[in-house]
Amino acid sequence: MNILVLDDEPLARQELEYLLKQNPQVEAVFQAASIAEGLQLLISKKIDLLFLDIDLNDENGFTLAKDLDQLANPPLVIFATAYDSYAVDAFNIDAIDYVLKPFEQARVDQAVEKANSLLKTPVEPSTTTPTATVITITQDEKTRVIQMTDIRYAVINNGELTITTHDDQLMTRETLNWLKARLNPEQFIQVHRSVLVNVADIHEIQPWFNHTYQLTMSDGQKLPVGRSFIKPLREKLRM
Repeated sequence: MNILVLDDEPLARQELEYLLKQNPQVEAVFQAASIAEGLQLLISKKIDLLFLDIDLNDENGFTLAKDLDQLANPPLVIFATAYDSYAVDAFNIDAIDYVLKPFEQARVDQAVEKANSLLKTPVEPSTTTPTATVITITQDEKTRVIQMTDIRYAVINNGELTITTHDDQLMTRETLNWLKARLNPEQFIQVHRSVLVNVADIHEIQPWFNHTYQLTMSDGQKLPVGRSFIKPLREKLRM
């Protein structure tokens, strides 16, 4: 597992790197002191897990965390901070854990094990074909009925699911897994931990960073393909 530690305090970075290197599941640890340095490493290296501080001098770790889904293959995120008051916000943007300073070996190991379990979970296409042809979304106290064939793609960001159809966008607090379970797996495929697409609406596939791909949809929207989703996508499209 390749890990990036992003913290503006050199001693905190060094301490966390030392603790991480005691864990046999950790292959390499990189350090960054700012969001710019962190982004450069996230683009140039294969980073599986990001330990991210929140207060970074004049910057805020949440700013980077919210933009990670723009990467072709965003890392898992664990916030590493001295304050417990940010915990709710951290989990609202899909962080997998929240580790408080001062760091302890057992707690760091626990967080790494959690990340390793998630990284090892295989991505398998669903074998269950729903019989329904519509889904319903409650929005502004009204229930909207959406034809599945009308859905282009769905993206989850900051805990909010946006479903883009051929003529509208609908937002809901449901999860991507909730939507995936209701769609026909012959027609829809997950291509990223935050993106689900209608195969019929894929217009173009382009090579992207770190041997991944970027999709261009029929409406011109560009969407990332995560590394672990490449094989199922290639099989689906018979590439």
